[in-house]
Amino acid sequence: MFTGIVQGVATVAALTDRPGLRTLRVAFPSGFLKDVEIGASIALDGVCLTVTGFDEAASTADFDVMQQTLSLTTLGGLQPGLRINAERAAKEGAEVGGHVLSGHVDFCASVAQIRRPDNNCVLRFAVPAPWMRYVFAKGYIAVNGASLTVAEAGYEAGGGGWFDVWLIPETLRMTTFGDKQEGDAVHIEIERSTQVMVDTVRRTVDERLGPLLPVLKAWARSQGMKDLEGPIE
Repeated sequence: MFTGIVQGVATVAALTDRPGLRTLRVAFPSGFLKDVEIGASIALDGVCLTVTGFDEAASTADFDVMQQTLSLTTLGGLQPGLRINAERAAKEGAEVGGHVLSGHVDFCASVAQIRRPDNNCVLRFAVPAPWMRYVFAKGYIAVNGASLTVAEAGYEAGGGGWFDVWLIPETLRMTTFGDKQEGDAVHIEIERSTQVMVDTVRRTVDERLGPLLPVLKAWARSQGMKDLEGPIE
């Protein structure tokens, strides 16, 4: 489990590729790996990975990333020298300053727009369908492992859309968001209780309205409206 509070910015030190597997060697800030053990979980840009080797004196650790993870995340595009957000797994009794995260990425969004008002940075992320159904203004969302609050959200036909987050200077200092450019891909983990609530409501509505769909379609056609198709959005 993670809390979405980025604890440091790490740097990709080396990559080793084998069939179906990539090993990352990552350099962390001094002291980050104190008391780390083989098998420990560390989130890199929001992806939960397992420590397979480490050198505490050099402040480096190794991680094996399987092909599916490489295909579904941006980890397959990492190169030596790139900076990534890092967080150690939460310990029992730790303060949850953000919100509870699993480190399992749901999808990748892209940076659609960057605005820089005085002493702030506003990032707008483009979200593919159907994931905008889980994004709400003032709700939690995790972007590259950082727990953030959605400032505004826009919805498009088909289930896509966008959302904005506002970042203060301290957030930019402690994360890699200041490095991002328009078009860059980022990892998104939606807030689980929101997903459960939305999916439960959608299933309930589908079940209740399912038997009425033939009647609704006939009424829509009688009114000159486009036929109703697919599940309720």
